[in-house]
Amino acid sequence: MSNSFLERLFSLQGKTALITGASSGIGRAVAVAFAQAGAVIGVHGRDEARMAETCATIRDAGGQAVALPADLRNAADARTLADQAHVQLGRIDILVNNAGMNRRKPIVEVSDDDYATIMDVNLRSAFMLSKAVHPYMKEQGGGKIINVASMTSTWGLGQVSVYGMSKSALAQVTKVMAVEWAPDNIQVNNLVPGFIRTPLTEAGLWQDEQRSAWLMQRIPADRPGEVDDLIGAALLMASPASAYMTGASIAVDGGFLAGGNW
Repeated sequence: MSNSFLERLFSLQGKTALITGASSGIGRAVAVAFAQAGAVIGVHGRDEARMAETCATIRDAGGQAVALPADLRNAADARTLADQAHVQLGRIDILVNNAGMNRRKPIVEVSDDDYATIMDVNLRSAFMLSKAVHPYMKEQGGGKIINVASMTSTWGLGQVSVYGMSKSALAQVTKVMAVEWAPDNIQVNNLVPGFIRTPLTEAGLWQDEQRSAWLMQRIPADRPGEVDDLIGAALLMASPASAYMTGASIAVDGGFLAGGNW
């Protein structure tokens, strides 16, 4: 198989990508991978030191990146982020809505602030940011939007009610975006991570012996997911290879959703 064939399908050379929540975890891994595929990266986050680390990792490998701090709990900041990214990057070819948060609590203990904050970060910001970049993508002839959903959008899991709700809604609005923006040559798809080791999941999941043991019994691949396991599917969704794929969801979960052994 020739390199030119693979480059035609998967290269991001000459493209730009705005990736939210790129200061660590899944967002950082995707940002570094897209840079290695040729894209110039807009690194979004709230922690400027960790954003600088992501940018340094990209630049040390020969890529290009700019830091774009914003607090996505504020709808106005989401719109400002889109405008700043367009100015800094020159165009926005790819948007990855990866920023997310969770507070594990039973429903009866969820406060108004818990509800509002989780919904704002996980759902509202992705909706507003996608809406804000749409005119730029339409004017330039197309683009790619990747929404990072969750396993909790497909089945019920205790103590993650609002998180699961936000991700379920994100998965649904992805389909609507895909339908409405298909005439503008914008493909919108869901990347659905399985149970991945990240700073967000480490303390509340993998360091909990009972929860981690339960998961390992359920995952056919017999191991936790790592952030690098998501790179291939993300690159597919960002690249020319997915030109006719929109409104789709790809689960990278080690077979969790496929079922399990008795």
